[in-house]
Amino acid sequence: MCGITALYGTNDPVDIYSMTRKLKHRGPDEYGYFSGRGIILGHTRLSIIDLKGGVQPIYNETGDKCIVCNGEIYNYKELRKEFLGNHEFKTDSDSEVLLHLFEEFGYDCLKLLNGMFAFVINDSGNIFAARDRIGIKPLYFGSKNGVMAFASEIKSLEGFEDISEFPPGYYYSNITGFHQYYSIDSYESPFLRDENEICSMIRQKLFVSVKRRLVSDVPVGIFLSGGLDSSIIAALMNPYVDKLHTFAVGTEGSDDLMAARKVAEFLNSKHYEYIYTEKEMRNSIHDVIYYLESFDAPLVRSALPNYFVARAAKGKIKVVLTGEGADELFSGYHYLKNMKCSGVLNDELIRLTRSLHNVNLQRTDRMTMAHSIEARVPFLDHEFVEFAHSIPIKLRCAGDNKMEKYLLRKAFKDYLPEEILWRDKLKFSEGSGAEELFRKIAESEISDQEFLNESSQAPHNIRGKDELYFYRIYKEHFSFCEDKLIAGVTADF
Repeated sequence: MCGITALYGTNDPVDIYSMTRKLKHRGPDEYGYFSGRGIILGHTRLSIIDLKGGVQPIYNETGDKCIVCNGEIYNYKELRKEFLGNHEFKTDSDSEVLLHLFEEFGYDCLKLLNGMFAFVINDSGNIFAARDRIGIKPLYFGSKNGVMAFASEIKSLEGFEDISEFPPGYYYSNITGFHQYYSIDSYESPFLRDENEICSMIRQKLFVSVKRRLVSDVPVGIFLSGGLDSSIIAALMNPYVDKLHTFAVGTEGSDDLMAARKVAEFLNSKHYEYIYTEKEMRNSIHDVIYYLESFDAPLVRSALPNYFVARAAKGKIKVVLTGEGADELFSGYHYLKNMKCSGVLNDELIRLTRSLHNVNLQRTDRMTMAHSIEARVPFLDHEFVEFAHSIPIKLRCAGDNKMEKYLLRKAFKDYLPEEILWRDKLKFSEGSGAEELFRKIAESEISDQEFLNESSQAPHNIRGKDELYFYRIYKEHFSFCEDKLIAGVTADF
């Protein structure tokens, strides 16, 4: 896990150093650079795999190709064994496997990868960049005076123009331009009809996804809200780690803290709690928005507890698993109950899954990396995503008086206490106590007249005082791209 930067179309490395330094939080362990033939690469590393040998950029045997990569390729050992026996490896890194796969298969190497990634390869003076299928790992690009720039976060592209998000499931080269290699679609299967059989498949396939994400040379823990999704992941992890470390945050007496404590006791994990206050929220909101790179109110509200839980975990672990993605796959949001079990709901779940890179995944990546922690999301293994969307919509909807995510709850009925298994869905910001405090803060900071004046002049639709409060802070950090890259509202988090 790390931060990456790249320049294409210049031999002047002056910009790459400041660009990369702005990403130090993503990888405080070491810096690395490459410069040559019109391509310049930067890398700041958080060492997870091959702690001593995996320094980037990583080069091929002849030195004419090199890579900087952010993320993890979970099946790298299998790929190395199956396809790369003719290569001489200098490291045990998954990123070196990726570089050699590109040598063997070209752009089609992307089809072999199971993981989360954003990378840039120098290919003998040509450039090849790509982002994972779901958009778990971030990547942005911009331009200046004919130079194309890439970076893991927007803040690194200050001074460049036409800043845009690199779309998930795409690759770019100076030869092909942008090309889509993957799309999240509906795969509804006519063969999946038996509910018990589907529940068995959910358990089996999610277990495989969790096991993949335990690959690490450092300890792995989990952020535990006490909700269904993170509790399921914790239960699946528990037998396969020496001592599961669980982390929970909230305001004093909040629902999430109480529920997470029950799950931790049930799993006998080493449990950490952090109780934050309104004063800490006020003191941290500038940092949250700086790292989040958005003022979208639901996103910011849910990001703050993520920020605190990552801060609580820092220094104890470097890798965590989280429960992101289950609501989008299994119809977990309350408003979805108003949709009939039909194509309308199916289309909405596809839209939500396609939008995750701008909402939940942006929040998770930025808040963990702000504290130099890597987050992994088992529900969003692309194979599990495809399987979930192959389940008939009538079995995934919350119709017929069924609780939301009924199928997921039934699949894991023997894995968790009943009170957790059937706990009502709460937004993270509600369950942790953040939402009401934010409204109180904004109300004290912004008068009715100020809201009318400023919201009418903003280049974006400002939906409430709390969003205006966040927007004011956002402008302090990102005035250079104020009119771009604002995460759209896709669900009631």
